[in-house]
Amino acid sequence: MAKPIYVKFETPKEIADKIYQLVQISRETGKIKKGTNEVTKVLERGEAKFVAMAEDVNPPEILAHIPMLCEEKKVPYGYVPSKAELGSAVGLEKQAASVAIIDFGKAKPLMDELDQALKNLKK
Repeated sequence: MAKPIYVKFETPKEIADKIYQLVQISRETGKIKKGTNEVTKVLERGEAKFVAMAEDVNPPEILAHIPMLCEEKKVPYGYVPSKAELGSAVGLEKQAASVAIIDFGKAKPLMDELDQALKNLKK
Protein backbone atom coordinates (compact mmCIF):
# COMPACT_ATOMS: atom_id res chain seq x y z
CA MET A 1 0.00 0.00 0.00
CA ALA A 2 1.30 3.45 -0.91
CA LYS A 3 1.93 5.95 1.83
CA PRO A 4 -0.85 8.58 2.14
CA ILE A 5 0.01 12.10 0.97
CA TYR A 6 0.07 13.60 4.46
CA VAL A 7 2.55 11.06 5.89
CA LYS A 8 5.87 12.91 5.92
CA PHE A 9 8.03 10.20 7.50
CA GLU A 10 8.02 6.47 8.28
CA THR A 11 7.16 5.61 11.90
CA PRO A 12 8.73 2.41 13.27
CA LYS A 13 6.37 0.11 15.22
CA GLU A 14 8.01 0.75 18.60
CA ILE A 15 7.50 4.51 18.20
CA ALA A 16 3.89 4.05 17.02
CA ASP A 17 3.27 1.88 20.11
CA LYS A 18 4.67 4.65 22.32
CA ILE A 19 2.36 7.17 20.62
CA TYR A 20 -0.67 4.96 21.43
CA GLN A 21 0.58 4.72 25.02
CA LEU A 22 1.15 8.51 25.20
CA VAL A 23 -2.42 9.15 24.00
CA GLN A 24 -3.89 6.65 26.45
CA ILE A 25 -2.00 8.00 29.51
CA SER A 26 -2.80 11.59 28.49
CA ARG A 27 -6.49 10.67 28.18
CA GLU A 28 -6.46 9.19 31.69
CA THR A 29 -4.36 11.83 33.47
CA GLY A 30 -4.27 14.90 31.20
CA LYS A 31 -6.46 16.36 28.46
CA ILE A 32 -6.99 15.41 24.81
CA LYS A 33 -9.16 16.40 21.86
CA LYS A 34 -10.21 13.80 19.31
CA GLY A 35 -11.36 14.16 15.73
CA THR A 36 -9.84 16.17 12.92
CA ASN A 37 -12.07 19.24 13.41
CA GLU A 38 -11.20 19.46 17.11
CA VAL A 39 -7.50 18.84 16.38
CA THR A 40 -7.51 21.64 13.79
CA LYS A 41 -9.17 24.04 16.26
CA VAL A 42 -6.74 23.42 19.13
CA LEU A 43 -3.78 23.64 16.74
CA GLU A 44 -4.99 27.00 15.41
CA ARG A 45 -5.54 28.26 18.98
CA GLY A 46 -2.03 27.17 19.98
CA GLU A 47 -3.31 24.76 22.65
CA ALA A 48 -2.07 21.47 21.18
CA LYS A 49 1.16 20.01 22.58
CA PHE A 50 1.26 16.88 20.39
CA VAL A 51 -0.79 15.46 17.50
CA ALA A 52 -1.20 11.80 16.53
CA MET A 53 -2.57 10.87 13.11
CA ALA A 54 -3.68 7.51 11.73
CA GLU A 55 -2.18 6.39 8.41
CA ASP A 56 -5.22 4.40 7.28
CA VAL A 57 -7.61 7.35 6.91
CA ASN A 58 -9.79 7.44 3.82
CA PRO A 59 -9.90 9.78 2.00
CA PRO A 60 -6.38 10.94 2.96
CA GLU A 61 -7.30 14.58 2.20
CA ILE A 62 -9.06 14.68 5.58
CA LEU A 63 -5.67 14.96 7.30
CA ALA A 64 -3.66 16.64 4.54
CA HIS A 65 -3.56 20.03 6.31
CA ILE A 66 -2.61 18.76 9.78
CA PRO A 67 1.16 18.14 9.36
CA MET A 68 1.61 21.60 7.77
CA LEU A 69 -0.35 23.22 10.60
CA CYS A 70 1.76 21.33 13.15
CA GLU A 71 4.99 22.54 11.49
CA GLU A 72 3.69 26.10 11.33
CA LYS A 73 2.74 26.04 15.05
CA LYS A 74 5.89 24.05 15.98
CA VAL A 75 3.83 21.24 17.50
CA PRO A 76 5.40 17.76 17.43
CA TYR A 77 3.36 15.10 15.65
CA GLY A 78 3.55 11.44 14.77
CA TYR A 79 1.78 8.75 12.83
CA VAL A 80 0.22 5.48 13.91
CA PRO A 81 -0.84 2.72 11.50
CA SER A 82 -4.43 2.27 12.70
CA LYS A 83 -7.35 4.66 13.26
CA ALA A 84 -9.14 1.83 15.09
CA GLU A 85 -6.25 1.46 17.56
CA LEU A 86 -5.99 5.24 17.91
CA GLY A 87 -9.72 5.34 18.68
CA SER A 88 -9.23 2.63 21.26
CA ALA A 89 -6.34 4.56 22.88
CA VAL A 90 -8.64 7.57 23.34
CA GLY A 91 -11.38 5.39 24.78
CA LEU A 92 -13.72 5.37 21.80
CA GLU A 93 -15.55 2.36 20.47
CA LYS A 94 -15.18 3.85 17.01
CA GLN A 95 -12.13 5.07 15.11
CA ALA A 96 -10.18 8.30 15.48
CA ALA A 97 -8.35 9.79 12.49
CA SER A 98 -6.41 12.22 14.68
CA VAL A 99 -5.92 13.21 18.30
CA ALA A 100 -4.40 16.31 19.88
CA ILE A 101 -2.93 16.24 23.37
CA ILE A 102 -3.44 19.48 25.28
CA ASP A 103 -2.11 18.27 28.64
CA PHE A 104 0.16 15.22 28.95
CA GLY A 105 -0.66 14.57 32.60
CA LYS A 106 1.53 11.66 33.76
CA ALA A 107 2.68 11.02 30.17
CA LYS A 108 5.13 13.97 30.14
CA PRO A 109 8.29 11.80 30.62
CA LEU A 110 7.14 9.56 27.76
CA MET A 111 6.63 12.64 25.56
CA ASP A 112 10.14 13.89 26.32
CA GLU A 113 11.49 10.52 25.16
CA LEU A 114 9.24 10.48 22.07
CA ASP A 115 10.08 14.05 21.11
CA GLN A 116 13.72 13.19 20.45
CA ALA A 117 12.85 9.98 18.59
CA LEU A 118 10.42 11.87 16.33
CA LYS A 119 12.99 14.62 15.63
CA ASN A 120 15.44 11.91 14.53
CA LEU A 121 12.83 10.39 12.16
CA LYS A 122 12.24 13.71 10.40
CA LYS A 123 15.92 14.14 9.49
